[in-house]
Amino acid sequence: MDLSRPRCRLWRKLVLVASLLACGITQASSQMYISPDPFTGLKGFQSLLTVNNAPKDVQEYSWHRGANDTEENLIISYNTTSHSQQKGPVYSGRETVSHTGALLIKGSQLNDTGNYTARAAAFNDTQRATGWLEVREFEIPGISVNTSIVLEDVDSVVAICHTNNTEVQWYVAHTLVSSSERTAISPDTKTVIIKRVKNYDSPLQCGVKIVLGTVIQRSELIYLTMAYGPSYVMILSEPGNNNGILPAEISSHVEMVCVFNGAPESKYRWIHSGSLLSFSEKNITLPSLTWDQMGRYRCIVENNLTQLTLHEEVQVQHPRECRRFSQSITMSAFLLDFLMAWSILGYVLLFTLILVGLIRCYST
Repeated sequence: MDLSRPRCRLWRKLVLVASLLACGITQASSQMYISPDPFTGLKGFQSLLTVNNAPKDVQEYSWHRGANDTEENLIISYNTTSHSQQKGPVYSGRETVSHTGALLIKGSQLNDTGNYTARAAAFNDTQRATGWLEVREFEIPGISVNTSIVLEDVDSVVAICHTNNTEVQWYVAHTLVSSSERTAISPDTKTVIIKRVKNYDSPLQCGVKIVLGTVIQRSELIYLTMAYGPSYVMILSEPGNNNGILPAEISSHVEMVCVFNGAPESKYRWIHSGSLLSFSEKNITLPSLTWDQMGRYRCIVENNLTQLTLHEEVQVQHPRECRRFSQSITMSAFLLDFLMAWSILGYVLLFTLILVGLIRCYST
């Protein structure tokens, strides 16, 4: 019995199957297709669908609305010989076909979303391909934060990008950021958390990616305010004050304003001669000064976020009292200078006597 013939037949069958598979793969790889598929366009902008792997020597390209190439669904066709275009029943006036078979839709609308079928007719071959076009609204994303006033190196900020898009990019101080030690981006990319906020982590902004993965629109900028201070407090007044003394005549107009460096706007308290005044503003206005309104005014500034408190005082006095006070200060200064001068002279005399005594002692 000859066993070589069955083996030969089996080998021929395997070769035949392999040849058919190779042929099928080659044909599939050369099949015409539309790119990009799916294509995402924007309302009001142009959309471009291109034909790839079309047969050689194409005589006519035609585009149809839907998943088939029937004549009632014809949008427009292009004859490569006469270079002419033929408009079909569903032509909207916004479509054109190039010599390469690409379909350009100007001013895309939401109802342009759907299947589009391209047919390329050659002498010996006609191929068809269907692609999907989705037209979206031109979206401007919104952004919100849990707080815009933070303590540096202490607080965290949570920002949310309000968008229907599934691809969001985040910008901190106008720089694109990704997840890091201090920055955490949620899996859906719509939320970012910035830990231990620095004073340079501002402003915040998000952007949406729509067309071909390109960021085309960003949200508004959200600026953060760092809470700090106060580190100093001053009282500005009219009339002006010098070294905490404000001279003012009876019945005159007096105004005092408390200023400080810090953020946010802090709480003010005014105390007059030990009594708390019912003022929560940073300024006090005395339209007609009375004797009872004379005395010491203290402005206390409290920052609830930083838990820091500072104060400054000013003494409202009659000009005569100011002159007396100035004279007393001048006399005190004169006496102090006089005493210092005599003290220095005494030290000099004492040193001279000691030096003379030492000289006489060594001479003897």
